[in-house]
Amino acid sequence: MADPPRRTPLSKDAVLRAAVALADESGSGVPSMRRLGDTLGVEAMALYHHFRNKDMILDGMVDLVFGEIDLPADGAGWRAAMRERAASMRAALVRHPWAISLMDSRTNPGPATLRHHDAVIGCLRSGGFSVSGAAHAFSVLDSYVYGFVLQELSLPFTTPADLEDVAGSILERMPRDEFPHLTEMIVESALKPGYAYAEEFDIGLDLVLDGLEQRRAGWR
Repeated sequence: MADPPRRTPLSKDAVLRAAVALADESGSGVPSMRRLGDTLGVEAMALYHHFRNKDMILDGMVDLVFGEIDLPADGAGWRAAMRERAASMRAALVRHPWAISLMDSRTNPGPATLRHHDAVIGCLRSGGFSVSGAAHAFSVLDSYVYGFVLQELSLPFTTPADLEDVAGSILERMPRDEFPHLTEMIVESALKPGYAYAEEFDIGLDLVLDGLEQRRAGWR
């Protein structure tokens, strides 16, 4: 009689990646230990050999997401590095929307999280920001990315065709003479051929970066 197939040993990384996959699927945070155990083919109690509680799993899940965000390249100018980092962070948060409210809430950050924050601060400091200026820049950049992604994910359209349907429906029901400025924006912007809401991210990011450039030297 053949021996039964050997089960792959459970590891912290396997648990965390399964937890992230389940959170991505459901759109909410850490899954129950029972659900996570079922997914991994183990009893829930087996998970406690690696994680004492669910907070430790949340710490690890957030650390995996931070690990997906590009770090500033060595020698890169601060503006180019912050632009690349913002785009990479946006992509990671779209993949893992549950992480937005957790990214900066952990009191026991993992190595990828610490590495990320240290690299960003180091890039800003090398770019001429003071310590307080780097803190201001870090805060406003994260606020912009998090806020944009939250808005992006909540919009009732994902494609230009969807946008056209939504905007067209609003125009049909809306008294245009009562709301002339909104009508003008819908017709001249949202329904203009080639318009893509995703492009607003780069436009807004330029405004943030321009503002940081102007204030950088004055922060002490």
